[in-house]
Amino acid sequence: MNVILLADVKGQGKKGDVVKVSDGYARNFLLPKKLAVEATKDSLNMLQGQKSSEEYRKQQELESAKVLADKLKDITVELTAKAGENGKLFGSITSKDVAEELKMKHHIVVDKKKFNLPDGIKSLGTFNIDIKLHKDVVGVLKVNVTAAN
Repeated sequence: MNVILLADVKGQGKKGDVVKVSDGYARNFLLPKKLAVEATKDSLNMLQGQKSSEEYRKQQELESAKVLADKLKDITVELTAKAGENGKLFGSITSKDVAEELKMKHHIVVDKKKFNLPDGIKSLGTFNIDIKLHKDVVGVLKVNVTAAN
């Protein structure tokens, strides 16, 4: 019997796969537990529609990430922090600080976890920070840190 898996089933396949299983396994395990549906013309058409809509959604996410990366390329975020005489900051500027300033000044919301800033910024100056907007798109944001009086 051919079935369409509704969830990942160990030893059979991933969600959305069409697999051939024995009739007893399908009737006694997969179908009652809602792990699969029988592969009829209607269910195959519905599966095809779901796959195409998922592909369209992924394409839209990629396009919006590319547009945001182009926007970020032209933006400079200005931050001020207390610093010592040698230009070293008291504390550090984290990705949370940069994300909040980007939201406040430029009205662009980016999750702080997407910033590639593992140790924070610990000195004065201008820095280029990578932002992972999508698995295929990385934006670059310029951050200028100045001393607070």
